[in-house]
Amino acid sequence: MTSTIRRQTLSDVLRRTALRFPSKTAIICGSTQWTYQEFDVLVSQLAAGLSQLGVTQGERVAVLARNSHGFAALRFALARLGAVLVPINFMLKADEVAYILRHAGARFLATDSGLAELAHAAAALQTQVREFIWIPSEEVTAPVQGMHHFDDLAACQDPLPETSFTGTDLLQIVYTSGTESSPKGAMLTHDAVLWQYVSCIADAEIAASDITLHALPMYHCAQLDVFFGPSIFVGSTNIITAKPVPDNLLALMERFRITSFFAAPTVWIALLRSPLLDAEKISSLVKGYYGASIMPVEVLRELSTRLPLVRLWNLYGQTEIAPLATLLGPDDQLRKPGSCGRPVLNVETRVVDDDMQDVMPGEVGEIVHRSPHLMLGYFQDEEKTRAAFAGGWFHSGDLGIIDDEGYISVVDRKKDMIKSGGENVASREVEEMIYKMPQVSEVAVIGLADPQWVEAVTAVIVLKFGQVLSEEDVVSFCRSQMASFKSPKRVIFVDALPKNPSGKLLKRELRNSYKNVV
Repeated sequence: MTSTIRRQTLSDVLRRTALRFPSKTAIICGSTQWTYQEFDVLVSQLAAGLSQLGVTQGERVAVLARNSHGFAALRFALARLGAVLVPINFMLKADEVAYILRHAGARFLATDSGLAELAHAAAALQTQVREFIWIPSEEVTAPVQGMHHFDDLAACQDPLPETSFTGTDLLQIVYTSGTESSPKGAMLTHDAVLWQYVSCIADAEIAASDITLHALPMYHCAQLDVFFGPSIFVGSTNIITAKPVPDNLLALMERFRITSFFAAPTVWIALLRSPLLDAEKISSLVKGYYGASIMPVEVLRELSTRLPLVRLWNLYGQTEIAPLATLLGPDDQLRKPGSCGRPVLNVETRVVDDDMQDVMPGEVGEIVHRSPHLMLGYFQDEEKTRAAFAGGWFHSGDLGIIDDEGYISVVDRKKDMIKSGGENVASREVEEMIYKMPQVSEVAVIGLADPQWVEAVTAVIVLKFGQVLSEEDVVSFCRSQMASFKSPKRVIFVDALPKNPSGKLLKRELRNSYKNVV
């Protein structure tokens, strides 16, 4: 009885917000609009419908869908049942989706009309999926035949089953999107995610007065749990879209007087390059957040100049820490450009050498964490779990430096450090240098196999519209500004860089695409 009275789970978060703000607008997506009371009631009915379908406490339910009100409702309905959400990247191929379905042991797969074909194809590849759930999209689409209909499930009037789960129970398994062939499933409890919400609210200043635009994919923990979840916790108004392109984003910002927006640096760059960007029309926007990858310092300066009303936060972390670890606030953006800041409220962070000793300020080491945000471990992978927590700290796999004020800067992923001619080259350092060239819109620096250098520092560049630049120009500029061993040995010009739906650069794809370039 005491555990029930004291319980705090994700389900309780929504219920309590609905009691505080019953008539306040909670969700707007396409033509759908719900108050907090309507959202809470619908979530309970949807949970009851899922229960009638056979979804039980602890059941792992996979979701392969783009952003929508349906996704939002399903996320909380599963939490209300004590079921486990398994969100899946919709950019994956059928065999990649099938791997996650098999590994998670999911019997239920929720999807939307646009991804139904992929869902069926993946489920057919020796998975345990037996039931499909159709959820609505931002745009009105016809339900898929043979799937359980969201509206039918959400009309269920049966009482919810008795449950006994608490904050220590599993809330979600989120599969990492790293470069490994087999992604790992990070197991996150209600407690881990909610402690992370508290850090987000306190340090990123998420508030009930926010009108927040959620545009990056909600299958990704950054949008789902750094912004959408905390916004529900405090009672913000949430605009959900599945189209993170400038014309749609700018129109929504103007129409709904958006005050808060998160995006990867590539999306912010796209907004800056859009001819539709008019600071006057989006003058309501006062909170801007970036993460998922490093914001080039030159782009940061441009944002500060062109959108002077927007206070910026840099958010750094990863799936395994639910995902926020450190934060650089508005007052430090230009004072500490390129830094990911200091640990947030509920995180302790160090930068250490291979012997787990703290490095001196300015020296490179691995970033490690302790926090109640952290995962329990990797699902069905004790060996990788032990490695991740070696020495009593979680190993991020990121290399960084710490200054004498405790501010951390990410140098590179361990796997992205380039070994060229016997010297270590941080790809980020070279990227920052190339971004100083006014003709450059985007750049990614990678290492490619080379008979002379072992790995050749290679710059893959997207030029701004109408600009011209040669390989010699880039190499000459870099050599005049930095050590010659860091300067690119090769330069490749492309129309676009490969990214996942969260805007994260896919350097693995670049390395695969150009591995035979000499």
